[in-house]
Amino acid sequence: MAGDLGAAPSFEPSARSRAIAALVRLVGPRAARPVLAAAKVRGISVYSVPAPTGHAMPTTVDGIGGRHRGAGGGALRAGVFGVNDGLVSSACLIFGVAGAGADPKIIVLTGVAGLLAGAFSMAAGEYLSMLSQREMFEHQIGEERDELERYPAEEAEELALIYAARGIPIDEARGIAKRLIANPKQALDTLAREELGLNPEDLGSPWGAALSSFVAFAIGAMLPLAPFLLGGGAMALPIAIGVTGAALFAVGAALSLFSGRNAIFGGFRMLLIGALAGGATYGIGQLLGVGVA
Repeated sequence: MAGDLGAAPSFEPSARSRAIAALVRLVGPRAARPVLAAAKVRGISVYSVPAPTGHAMPTTVDGIGGRHRGAGGGALRAGVFGVNDGLVSSACLIFGVAGAGADPKIIVLTGVAGLLAGAFSMAAGEYLSMLSQREMFEHQIGEERDELERYPAEEAEELALIYAARGIPIDEARGIAKRLIANPKQALDTLAREELGLNPEDLGSPWGAALSSFVAFAIGAMLPLAPFLLGGGAMALPIAIGVTGAALFAVGAALSLFSGRNAIFGGFRMLLIGALAGGATYGIGQLLGVGVA
């Protein structure tokens, strides 16, 4: 009988699927959420409905809550973009100074100054952005806490309608909602997740965002600077160009995990954009160097 059925069909996951699986194992599904969304992996979306117009007793799921994508899940994407920002800005700065014929010591000094200035700027901006976002989320959860205290019946009905919209029979959904509302702490946590689309335990860390942005930018900026720091001599610039080109291709390919596009195309596109920016700054540096001389 087994011979009649034949051999079981073999399945070989694509290179993209294997890369995504490895990434999820490395950073976890929460951090890799944008990548999973781009790959159309089921079961990761946050339920979404329009914003409310008041707090009368709800009769339909329309008008319940304002949804967010949540604070988590963007750190991985921000890290990749941080590396890319540091790489491009540092490479352009170094190539421009090198094009002007500056001494290698001046190139190193300029590169280090650019690295520190860019990394601190990125960290400060990310800290303020994440802090503002966290304060906004905390304010919305606070409003939900106040509504829960003042209008428990209406909040229970909202929660029941959300569950009903997901396919749970309305009577069963109301029973679940009433049991949840009976416990204020559990009710607030559930309402924050289901009505606001927020995880109260993961609203984002301003300090963590600042540190990750600083490190990501510094890593990217260090790549074109390293050959000069290591005393590459006359070969420092060609090596820096080669390292920068390889890194740009890798970053472009990595970003394809978020966009769902072809990795080779993404890598070459990023390489082309970086080459144009680097070539332009090198040429401008040469013109300025000749003019100053």
